[in-house]
Order: sequence, then C-alpha cells, then structure tokens
Amino acid sequence: MTDNYFNYFTEIEEHFQRARGTGLFLLSPLDWALIEGWKNSGVPLEAVLRGIDAAFEKWRARPARARFQMVNSVAYCAQAVAEEAQSLAAGAPAKRKESPPPFSIEDVRAHMQRNADALRVAGHGDLAESLERLNLEELYCDLEQLEQRLTAIEEKMIARARSTASEEALFEARRSLDQELKPYRGKMSADQLATLERQFLDRKVMESAGLPRLSLFYMTI
Repeated sequence: MTDNYFNYFTEIEEHFQRARGTGLFLLSPLDWALIEGWKNSGVPLEAVLRGIDAAFEKWRARPARARFQMVNSVAYCAQAVAEEAQSLAAGAPAKRKESPPPFSIEDVRAHMQRNADALRVAGHGDLAESLERLNLEELYCDLEQLEQRLTAIEEKMIARARSTASEEALFEARRSLDQELKPYRGKMSADQLATLERQFLDRKVMESAGLPRLSLFYMTI
C-alpha cells in the first residue's frame, strides 16, 4: 500500500469495506465526519487501518449468537483506532513514504476554480478571491502547505455558515447526529464525541448552505 498523505479518506473507506467483506457498502455522513476528525487531529493512517483490523478481529472472535448484527459504521472502530494511535505515539514516529501526488497541477487548478465559482454563487466573493490569489505554481511543490492555506480559508467559510444557519437547520443536524451516533456513544470518550459532533455539524451546515469542500483530500473521494 502506498502511504500517500492525500489518500487518507479513500484508504480508510476501502480498508473498512474489505474488513467488513462488503465492497459495495457506503459510508454514512457520520463515518465521513469521524474520518475527517481523525485526519484533522493528526491520527496516522496506519493507526486507523490497524484499529479497523483490531475491531473486526474482536467482533469475529465473539460467539456467533453475539454477531447477529453486522458492523455498519466506522464508529464501531473508534476506540480501537484511539488505542492504536496511542500505541504508535508511544513508539518511534513512522516515516511517511514519499510518493507523487495523486493528481496533476491541472486537476488542482480545476478543483480550486470550481470551488471559487461555487463560493461566488453562495455569496462569498472575497473567499473566492482568496482562493484565486494562491500561487499554485509555487504551492504545488508543497501540497501540504497548500492544504494548510485551503484549511484556513475553509475555517472562515465554516464560521460564516454556522453564524447564518437557522435554528431549524442546526436542530435537524443535531437530531440526525444523535440518531446515527446513539449506538456508538458508549464506545467513545468525551473528547472523541466532541470532535465528531463538531465535524458532523460543520459538514451538515456547509451542505445546507451549498458550500464546497476546499480540501485537496476531497479530490480523491
């Protein structure tokens, strides 16, 4: 497996599908929010993949009568991922293999222009201009720095979306979160739950406002 920084989402999605044994299984909004929380918190890809394996090994070791229900969410693996992340942190940090980006500069330019156009349509012309001012020819040589700049612009966008979201929209987002998260609350710490709630609500608010995801990670999904 090539350990490519920008394949974080797709590597986890595919690994979970293989571990579950159902390639056509689709991740839920809760799953994507959880994965994004891991990514933003710096949880190594290796820790997530090992945690998924450990969670499924534990599930398959249970008596057949206790396995009547399939594992239907990445959230089932949250505690195992946390344990693997702690285990990796206690040892020497793993070196990430250098590999070429999974997209060309033309792909990145098109991604950024689509997002700039979407931001203008949504009434955020200043943020669209911020995107267009980025020196892509220079930043393409350091995509992690470009990602950091995109994250800074996206954080402004999210803050605006939250401040203008209606009470009804926020209520519906929280109700949806509670319904999806209910089976897994006992498997997560308070910090994990807080991070997941923030990521989930941010995603819902942006979807409701018709706002794009600026991150390069979304080019590989």
